[in-house]
Amino acid sequence: MTVQQPWNLVHVLSHAEHRIGRRIAALLATEGMSVETWRVLSLLADGAGHPMTAIADFALMPPPSLTKLVDRLVSDNLVYRRADPADRRRVLVHLTARGRISQQRAQRLVDREQAALLAAIGDAGDLVAALDRLRTATEDTAAVRPH
Repeated sequence: MTVQQPWNLVHVLSHAEHRIGRRIAALLATEGMSVETWRVLSLLADGAGHPMTAIADFALMPPPSLTKLVDRLVSDNLVYRRADPADRRRVLVHLTARGRISQQRAQRLVDREQAALLAAIGDAGDLVAALDRLRTATEDTAAVRPH
């Protein structure tokens, strides 16, 4: 007798994220990089400096963990901190030239893996767009109400 799995949106997304995360982590490890480091460098690749709060949000990290990671990235000469010219009390984090090279190498690996995964399910970009709409729809956690 086959037992029917109680697959639902949360379960399927969790499984997919876990499995894809492991695959990406293994790829990034070949570059000596963690997923969290890749996320930070990916955000900073836009060339604009970002405050720690925005980086923590993007990288899905608690601020104290991000501070430790950024400290290591500064020590490794991948990022640097500068005062925000618009508000000297705020610090912005930027990529160094070395950080940009590292980010680009890692991004090529991630992009190839993403393309292979999407090709394996016959997707031409609709899944990413749908998940981004889902992410946007779930941003306001205050809107969550029991039914």
